[in-house]
This record gives sequence, C-alpha cells and structure tokens, in this order.
Amino acid sequence: MSIEATTTPSTGSHISLSEQEIFAAHVGGKLSVTSKVPLDSLRDLSIAYTPGVAKVSRAIAADPALAGSHTWASRLVVVVSDGTAVLGLGDIGPSASLPVMEGKSALFKAFGGLDSIPLVLATTNVDEIIETLVRLRPSFGAVNLEDISAPRCFELEERLIEALDCPVMHDDQHGTAVVVLAALTNAAKVVGKELSAMRAVISGAGAAGIAVAQILLDAGLGDVVLLDSRGIVHQDRVGLNAIKAGYAARTNRQGLRGGIAEALDGADAVVGVSSSTIPEDALARMNPGAIIFALSNPDPEVMPDVAQRYATVVATGRSDFPNQINNVLAFPGIFRGALDAGARRITPAMKRSAANAIADLAAGSLAPDYIVPSPLDPRVGPAVAAAVAAAV
Repeated sequence: MSIEATTTPSTGSHISLSEQEIFAAHVGGKLSVTSKVPLDSLRDLSIAYTPGVAKVSRAIAADPALAGSHTWASRLVVVVSDGTAVLGLGDIGPSASLPVMEGKSALFKAFGGLDSIPLVLATTNVDEIIETLVRLRPSFGAVNLEDISAPRCFELEERLIEALDCPVMHDDQHGTAVVVLAALTNAAKVVGKELSAMRAVISGAGAAGIAVAQILLDAGLGDVVLLDSRGIVHQDRVGLNAIKAGYAARTNRQGLRGGIAEALDGADAVVGVSSSTIPEDALARMNPGAIIFALSNPDPEVMPDVAQRYATVVATGRSDFPNQINNVLAFPGIFRGALDAGARRITPAMKRSAANAIADLAAGSLAPDYIVPSPLDPRVGPAVAAAVAAAV
C-alpha cells in the first residue's frame, strides 16, 4: 500500500513510498556503532582494548580533561525524549518514539558530522529526567531535547541548562524558530517589507509557537499575535498559564480579541505551528503581499494552492512543496558550532546567527518559491556551524 508521495528538492521527481519499504528500512533500527580503529589482529586488540586501553584510562583518571580528547563523549549528542509530543502523533510513549529519535541521530551524523545516540526515558517527571541526565553527563557532550510536551518542555530545558555544563537545546522550540526567522527574513525581502513594520500571527502557542514568537521579537519584528485553541492570547484573558501570560504582556500591541479571522485582519504574515486549520475567508483579510507559513505535518493548516490565492510567499513543512521549513537546516549546524567552540550554552545570539547564515545562503537567488536553501544543500551545515561558533 502506498502511504505517501513526495518530491525530492533536487530533482523534483516523484517518489512513491510503500508501507513495506518503510518498515523494511526500520528493521533492526536505523543506527549502528562502528569502530574507528582496526580490530583485525592481536596487536589491534591490545591497542583498542586490554592492555593498551588501561593506559588511557589511567591518564584520564589523573587528568579528567583528557576525556575530551580521548573519548567520544565531548562530541556526542544525546537525543532525549519522553515520547509525549511526537510529530503529529501526540503522546505515544518512549518506545514508539524511538524510531523518530533514531532518525534524528542519523541526521546529526549526515548533516553535522556529529555522533549521536537516542535516549528515550520511561518517565515524564521533570525532576527524574534531569536527575537521569545529570548522572549520565560523563557519557555525552550535548543534549538535544525532542518531542516533549508543553508546558513541561519549557521548565525542563531551563532547568537542564542550569544543571548541565554542556549545550542543551529543545529542537522543537528553537530549531523551528531559527528556520522560521531565516525564512521570514528572506520572504520579507521578496515582498518588499521591513521586519520592523510587519505584524505576524502565530497559530499555535505550544513549544514551537512560543519560541517562534521569542526569536521574531528579538529580531525586531513589529508585532506578534499569538493564538491557541481558545483564540487570541491577550492580557485580559483569564486562565492563561505563566508562559502565555508573559507573552500576552509583550505581544498583540493592538489588543486584538477573537479568533484567527480577527488576528489575520491586516496581518502581514502567519506562521502555523498547530494542528488547526486556517479558513480561506480569514486569509482574505491579510494585507497585500502576505506571507503564509503553514508548517503542520503532514497536513498544513492550509494547502499551498489555497494559500497562494492570498499570499505572495507560501511555505510548508513538507518536501513536496516549495519553501520547506525544515529543522534539519538548523540543529546539526547549531550543535556542531557550539561544540566546535567549546560553548557551555546555546545562546539567543547563536540562534540568530544560525538564522542569518541560513538566510544568506538563499539571499542571492530569492524568489517567491525560494526563500531558504534545500535541506540537502551541502553548504548549510558548515555555514551554520561557522556562524554559531563565531557568535560564542
């Protein structure tokens, strides 16, 4: 049974994916560990394992800093999830999330040149997750948090950054935000608008929506209007959690009330990061030269053929339409740059530098259907890594 059809960015050729093909690729998992040194003779074994390895272990015991150069830990990224917010599947648990985390680790190697292992945890307790990672800290050099539900993800990331002396980033938040900023920066150029004069609507106030709001505000966007399942987030709305209440005080300068239609009235851009749909009549209320990023997968908030009736620039999270907003443009290079520079944290300045690097790669050939480079563009990872390392 064919379950999906996509188009490759480089060739435009149609790919039909069968269920049999997909399951066959996952048999036994998608990852393996290979040795970097030969193991073909007794001499090889004596060097890689006993007795030779004891000399290295003794040296590290005497000088712990040697672990950074004589083990893989300092360059190893662990992809950590509790399986509570996986793709569009929701809370499916750690075991069911493992294929996704394996894929993430594979992407780290392919696009960032970094070794990575998935680590799924059978707990949703923030204290227990932190304790687990603190105890495992000697085994890795960075933490990519993945598919952890809001609002716990905000507390977990914040506390883990303080508890660990290595880079920590929740990719669902910040990888998404970095690529959205890059794409919006170039889309604004295509439509001839300044970011500082634009109002963007963010449909979805979960992990990705909050992070997108933050990075756009930091980048100087004129105004942001956040929406959740109950409508526009504003200061007088009761029942807001602490995170949303904080953003209510910093966004929606016009004090808008209502739902998506009221939010889009006179808006310049909309970023969809929820599973909700955006009605066509609401899109008609946007300003001329509108920008629509419908990023939900596999079903965008509005399909591109409809969005193009009202927008100059349209992007999705899918590979079978132009302008794919994909986190793989950001996270491999961000972690690579942070580790290359020996950074303790991934800062807002590093994220903005990553966004600028991604935007710059497409800046020379901008068009309504080309605002970010392809995820397969080999320039992306090195450019982002260099920009992030320079921002440390």
